Amino acid sequence: MKTITIVAVFEVFDSFEKLPIEVQHLMEKAFEARNTAYTPYSKFKVGAAILLDNKEIITGSNQENASYPSGLCAERTAIYYAGAKFPEAKVERIAISAKSMNHHLVIPIPPCGACRQAISEYEVKQETPIEIYFMGEGGKVVKSNSLKDLLPLGFDGSYL
Repeated sequence: MKTITIVAVFEVFDSFEKLPIEVQHLMEKAFEARNTAYTPYSKFKVGAAILLDNKEIITGSNQENASYPSGLCAERTAIYYAGAKFPEAKVERIAISAKSMNHHLVIPIPPCGACRQAISEYEVKQETPIEIYFMGEGGKVVKSNSLKDLLPLGFDGSYL
């Protein structure tokens, strides 16, 4: 038997105001996108903003459906649109913010598993890491330098 140790390193900012200015700008776009979320069932709104290497910013919000699996998360809404609109562009950075309509969220909310897998596909495709910043509606902000920190044993097309 062999033991494998996996280490993930994250940076934690005490607040939105402590982020670099360019990240604050991107996170503000995520806030705006969060406000467009359609969440009549969960009351859990998420916004994502993606900075591409061509300097375009693509946003997305979660969109629910009474048939829950038919909805789509903010991160996948944004990254799939970015891939469709700018197929040659690389994703440099993603900012994500979540807000509950039931209580005040001040803990960082990372992407769900399905979104991690989708982001991983783009990181593998472009062969460069994607910075990911995530937060609630306030409070601390976590930065991951690569999706590999959030999904260290990821599945990709090389296994097929």
